[in-house]
Amino acid sequence: MENFDDIRPYNDSEVASVVQNLIINKEFINSISIFQLPKLKKIAPFLANFLVKKGLKKRLLNINSIGEFQNQVSVYVKGILDKSSNGVIVEGLNNLSPEKGYLFVSNHRDIAMDPALIGYLLHQAKLRTVEIAIGDNLLKKDFVSDLMRLNKSFIVKRSAIGREKLLATKKLSQYIHFAIENGNNVWIAQKEGRAKDGVDKTDPTIIKMFHMAKREASSDEIKMDLKEAINNLNIIPVSISYEYDPCDEMKARELFELEKNGTFKKDENSDIKSISRGIEGFKGKIQVNFGNEIIAKESDAAVIANQLDEQIISNYKLFPSNYLAYEILQKQNSELGLSLENLQLNLDEINSKRVEFNSRLDNFADELRPFILKMYANPVLNKLKFI
Repeated sequence: MENFDDIRPYNDSEVASVVQNLIINKEFINSISIFQLPKLKKIAPFLANFLVKKGLKKRLLNINSIGEFQNQVSVYVKGILDKSSNGVIVEGLNNLSPEKGYLFVSNHRDIAMDPALIGYLLHQAKLRTVEIAIGDNLLKKDFVSDLMRLNKSFIVKRSAIGREKLLATKKLSQYIHFAIENGNNVWIAQKEGRAKDGVDKTDPTIIKMFHMAKREASSDEIKMDLKEAINNLNIIPVSISYEYDPCDEMKARELFELEKNGTFKKDENSDIKSISRGIEGFKGKIQVNFGNEIIAKESDAAVIANQLDEQIISNYKLFPSNYLAYEILQKQNSELGLSLENLQLNLDEINSKRVEFNSRLDNFADELRPFILKMYANPVLNKLKFI
């Protein structure tokens, strides 16, 4: 385990000291007070920080294990879902065995909520929660890194370059295999970064990364071809669907700037803003579908990636928001596909959401609406390709 000390989650023996350091970390307290008590923070910042610190001490000081910490996280996630969604539907969870470790590969729409949802649902089902692959670009502050590693996150070193990048990628692959072989569950997105345009497609590079740990034999490893390495990981495709994306406007702005200027530069708080908006913002209904275990038939990364795509897209829950966006674009360009009337859909359900969707659309600047529409319509187009 020592070989992975720079990337692995914290273990139980480290929890108490990390929690104590967090509670006295002024930057952490300040960030939480801005998030939890924004109005009081502006009026009486000292009082806001005092109340936050007092509350954290009460909840965290007696925590001495990762399991105890995740019990607190589960309560927190439930509170978020109660406030910011109209409920979560889950399918396929009962097909998982508590005796196996799985690698959950999902589409990726929200930085924090995607893995939080999967972890929460597994926790509710009394299954092992997931170890979460998280890019070091999101861990610029030490307290963020501590929080994530307490919540079973392991670090993907995206900032590495050259030979360091190659070695870091191999270590990542080795750690994923190590975790699965020891009966733990792991979550990773199907590609680097969120699908801001609503197009869910697995990057074959991710599949090749899974193989790196087994591509060459060493004294304590068994050499495997790509097919064997993939089948060793018990991969479960997961489809996460949000009726509304709290970050849709931010994503549309980025896509607009990229199209207009060819570049988009994030400020140092962009990711934090996205995380906060994704957690707090209204999501409508949410559905999480766990697919069937991937069985690779050949050693071809593109073919295996396509196997994942077929399940992720076919299991993706389409909401009226998706169909209503598709309808607008289809009326503008009939070559996109059939009209809603010809798609054998529940039109009453879709029409019942028309005013709500149009009202949301009206809130966006004119230049952003085409990107918003594509963002919501693309999952429909994706699914039509697999029908």
